Amino acid sequence: MHRIPRAELYAALLVTASTTAAFAHVTLERREATPNASYRAVVQVNHGCSGKPTNRVSVTVPEGVIGARPMPKPGWELTTEKGPYARAYPYYHGDVGEGVKTITWSGGSLPDDQVDEFTFLARVTDTFAPGSTVYFPVQQDCTQGSHSWSEIPAPGQEARSLKAPAPGVTIVAAGPQPATTGATPAVVKAGDLAIETPWMRATPAGAKVAGGYVRITNTGKESDRLTGAAIPLAGSASVHSMSMDGGVMRMAVVEGGLTIAPGATVELKPGGYHLMFEDLKGTPKAGEAIAGSLIFARAGTVAVTFAVAPIGAKGPDGKGPDGKATWSKPSGHHDH
Repeated sequence: MHRIPRAELYAALLVTASTTAAFAHVTLERREATPNASYRAVVQVNHGCSGKPTNRVSVTVPEGVIGARPMPKPGWELTTEKGPYARAYPYYHGDVGEGVKTITWSGGSLPDDQVDEFTFLARVTDTFAPGSTVYFPVQQDCTQGSHSWSEIPAPGQEARSLKAPAPGVTIVAAGPQPATTGATPAVVKAGDLAIETPWMRATPAGAKVAGGYVRITNTGKESDRLTGAAIPLAGSASVHSMSMDGGVMRMAVVEGGLTIAPGATVELKPGGYHLMFEDLKGTPKAGEAIAGSLIFARAGTVAVTFAVAPIGAKGPDGKGPDGKATWSKPSGHHDH
């Protein structure tokens, strides 16, 4: 067996590590997206500017990516710039001709030796065919110096050959949808929290609100609070309670968020605590899966996917333990 001298091995490892570090600039966590589908862009900033901390990150949303909605980041100021698209695109509740073109987080401080993420939701249109790549130029400013990650490779050129490549996502064809088997869905872990079965109800055309539900278990030793949620279709979202007062159903915002105590399980469900998605700009349809997020005081922003059940459904699959349909005719806003 041929043995590599230790000195040569160390040198090879050093070269490999240096090469990898050179390519680890600003990247996208999710490297694939499908046409006519939501995309959760997680921009990862992997270093500062010659040792100086990053205090501003600005992302350009390319033509053909619409409905961009950024997630706020504690300690950073969030601003957006809107403008017209080159053409109108079909978007949920009708065509859309303008939207967010630039997203900027500023005023924070990300040390050179730390990594952080900046997230937004958007929809990739069928402007992009499977096999193509969509690039999101990023401007990174530091307390001293800056990087403009905006270079796009020419046809046949590899991105790694560029000094300042723009982060890119490859477009892939949507695969066949798996059949519903009734199996328990995967649990999303966020620190000490276990998040199960996020779902929401479909709404009639033109409705401005929708109810959302989820089951959350705290396996840790400290309390956390569910303070909000987000989906691309809604202008805002909040946690609501529902109670009976003198035979009258009353609903109110849970000020400060819903507490999940250590060792406790909290279930948001119809007729009780629930998420209220407001100012809808589209119509959630039964059978859809809508990418979104839950926002916690300690665990932060957690990406989830809301399964859309039929209008008035009592559960995520629209059925009860006996396998029969449990959804009922909705009675309006108070039926959440």
